Amino acid sequence: MGTAGKTDDLGMLTGQLMRAIQDELFETLAEQGHPHVRPRHGSILAFLTPDGTRATDLATRSGQHKQIVGTIVDELVALGYVSREPDPTDRRAKLIVPTQHGLDEIDKARAILAGMENRHRRTIGRDRYTALKGALEQVSRNQRAWRQERNTQS
Repeated sequence: MGTAGKTDDLGMLTGQLMRAIQDELFETLAEQGHPHVRPRHGSILAFLTPDGTRATDLATRSGQHKQIVGTIVDELVALGYVSREPDPTDRRAKLIVPTQHGLDEIDKARAILAGMENRHRRTIGRDRYTALKGALEQVSRNQRAWRQERNTQS
């Protein structure tokens, strides 16, 4: 419930949920040996593959501009979480490859997130949790589609 008995809108609820998840995730990661990782770093680390991922693919997957991805990758290189390596399929391209430290962070983050999901699943029940996730996925797809719909109307 929001102020004065009003129910928070979808943006407020999802924003509060995201911040609460990030708070727990990054505080726990800090306790587990990753004190310098921030939410902006997680937006890239979450989309890396062990063999490496091109920055353009990271931009597409994360929904961020290529320049922002480049800045975050620079930070992750400096922190020792990733390296830039030649792409064996295209000599002009670089892959963003997680280091051992990066792989450790990725594994720990996934385990922490799985623990959060299990806790919420136990709290509200498996069926309700599954329905909630399904509804959120559908709402997310519908919301992302607004631009495409808008562009086809122009």
